[in-house]
Amino acid sequence: MGKTYLLRALVEQYGGFYFGATAGTEAESLRQFSAALAEYAGSPAAFSFATWDDAISYLFGLAAPRKGDAPGGVDPKAPLLVVIDEFPYLAKVAPELPSLIQRETDRFQAEGSRMRLLLCGSAMSVMGGLLASTAPLRGRAQLELVVRPFGYRAAADFWGVGGDPALAARLHAVVGGTPAYRRQFLADDVPSGLADFDDWLCRTVLSPFSPLFREARYLLAEEADIRDTALYHSVLAAVAQGNTTRGGIAGYIGRKSVDISHPLNVLEDSHLLAREEDVFRAGKSQYRITEPLINFYEAVMRPSWARLESGQAAEVWAQSAERFAAQVAGPHFETVCREYVLGPGRSLLSTSLGTVGSGVVADPKERRQIQIDVAVVEPGSGGSAQSVALLGEVKWGTVMGVGHLERLRRARELLAVRGMDTGHCGLACFSAAGFSEALRAEARQEGVLLVGLDELYGKVVPEGVLT
Repeated sequence: MGKTYLLRALVEQYGGFYFGATAGTEAESLRQFSAALAEYAGSPAAFSFATWDDAISYLFGLAAPRKGDAPGGVDPKAPLLVVIDEFPYLAKVAPELPSLIQRETDRFQAEGSRMRLLLCGSAMSVMGGLLASTAPLRGRAQLELVVRPFGYRAAADFWGVGGDPALAARLHAVVGGTPAYRRQFLADDVPSGLADFDDWLCRTVLSPFSPLFREARYLLAEEADIRDTALYHSVLAAVAQGNTTRGGIAGYIGRKSVDISHPLNVLEDSHLLAREEDVFRAGKSQYRITEPLINFYEAVMRPSWARLESGQAAEVWAQSAERFAAQVAGPHFETVCREYVLGPGRSLLSTSLGTVGSGVVADPKERRQIQIDVAVVEPGSGGSAQSVALLGEVKWGTVMGVGHLERLRRARELLAVRGMDTGHCGLACFSAAGFSEALRAEARQEGVLLVGLDELYGKVVPEGVLT
């Protein structure tokens, strides 16, 4: 996501000490840290700390309050910026480090220390654990910042495909919003247009010579809490195949539901899986893979891994069109549409409140369930009931017609029967393939929102405003 880039730029702007940890033994890591600290302090000889206790004590000592004027005209009250990047590597070989930092933080807090310490890492589960429950650094942090990928619009601009929404949507469904994938991984190899997308995919993500080819595996392997990678890949594959409930995942991998609690929790802590509550059914939820490249790997690449390794990218991709649409582009497009409603599409609603999510509305009379892909539900207050501000359906490869609108109308009726306030509930159809003329005519009469790729990417304004 560019964390190291941002941290290096910060140190370059304000000065301070930067140390980028690498995977190594405790002795080697301590030696590297000592050498970097000696260079920063201007020592002609490398420091030789016997323990991490000595090294951390010396580091915090550099930020002790200065008496009088500092050498070189430095403001004696100026903060000392210290950045330790890839901290999980150090914490793995020296588990006492968080406790040592806690001790020094507490010691210097009363003395007005100039220390400004930034700990950074890629392993989300490790970094999150630093501040959790009874962890030593619990309550000591003044900032917890997760550097997230670009949103779908920013990603399109970054890749230079913002003028082609159809290409931008497909590109984002594969590589998401990770900036490094364009510059560092692919050396600015960007599809020249929608017609070039297939060839681009075969020469990059699906090519065994490309750095992106194995990236999904590496993303999983870098999480410290993931040891049995085969089990975790199976869980992710289950979700990618459409088994998004706990029971569905367990059935897919041949385990009991209680036996997959740990891998599900680890994947959630690692921000590789997200559990999303059903906005209409309490206690019901579904899982979603948060990293598009991992979802693409599990759905398209992993089932044909041997063929891809032997250079059959074009053949594999030619046979994956239906799978890509159903398991990758379709679900991803639903997520993008919800992101749209949370962001630029919020102004189209009559309310600024409410939870944006998805859910299922049961239709007992027809003995079916109506899937609502985009819903905005406002919580009730006092004696008032929950209200529904928006119901929307999303289609990736289908031209939407009046039948889709009728299904949304029926869902609105059923929710009203259940006691939810639907008096100001708007309806919306989202489609990457377009809308029939009959649907457009009814939408104009009823004020139904029609949102296509051009609307999602800000090329045109959606038809109608919900009131």
